Amino acid sequence: MQVMADATGSLHHLAAAGGVEIAGIDVSKTLTSSEKSYILTLFADHPILVFRDQSLTKEQQYKFTRNFGPIEELHVGRHISDDFAAVHTVSNLDKDGNPSDRLSEHGNYFWHTDKSYHDVPSLLTMLHAVTLPPSGGPTQFANTERAYAALPAATKQRIGALRAVHSWEASRIKSGSSPATEEQKRERPPVHHPIVRTHPVRGTKALYLGNHSSHVLGMELEAGRKLLADLEAHATSQPFVYSHHWRQGDLVMWDNRCLLHRALDNYDMGRHARVLHRTVVRGSVPV
Repeated sequence: MQVMADATGSLHHLAAAGGVEIAGIDVSKTLTSSEKSYILTLFADHPILVFRDQSLTKEQQYKFTRNFGPIEELHVGRHISDDFAAVHTVSNLDKDGNPSDRLSEHGNYFWHTDKSYHDVPSLLTMLHAVTLPPSGGPTQFANTERAYAALPAATKQRIGALRAVHSWEASRIKSGSSPATEEQKRERPPVHHPIVRTHPVRGTKALYLGNHSSHVLGMELEAGRKLLADLEAHATSQPFVYSHHWRQGDLVMWDNRCLLHRALDNYDMGRHARVLHRTVVRGSVPV
């Protein structure tokens, strides 16, 4: 593992998806201007930032997240805590607070980019590890920018102008989760985005798809779905994937504009709790 020293902290470069592990910054405290600039500079070049050994209240996570843009306050179909609504819980706990392998929500375990079913999807997401199983339960990230760059020229030309429909309802069906309610369907109607989006900072191109994507505009239904599935299989193949094995206190921040992610259920979900706190920053319309 390559290590780079820096005046603010040290960096460990992570393989495959282009992330870095940062040491020496306590994000529970108000960032200095140099720390904020340093993090923003890193995030412009690295789609995953890992901050180890963080101890955060929900309020502290909220305040840190606000450094990077407006926080998405509403999370359709998500558990929202009463004490700090914009910081919600991702877990395998049932309604009684017990570990369970019989949950009605399965979307986390399918490759996706957060809130692509919004007109204005997410810029970044943060997860803070609160309670972890003894082993297992990693989160995987796939770099769709690198995956796009590796496509044949003919495929790039074929998909360059195509748009995919992203749908909360379709995502629920594809993941085998509880069906979308009529209220949720009204709240999150289908939207469409380019299959190839341009990163607003770097100007590079990335595939934009995943479990929330339903079909391709202007293509026969099954042909469009096969195209999306083939592109996702390419983007999530081993050369482009980083698996983050959580440690207690980890805070991971990632760029939804050029990454897919999913959790793995490779632990005894009926015995061990896995609880993370999540915040999401609103992004911009994909182009």
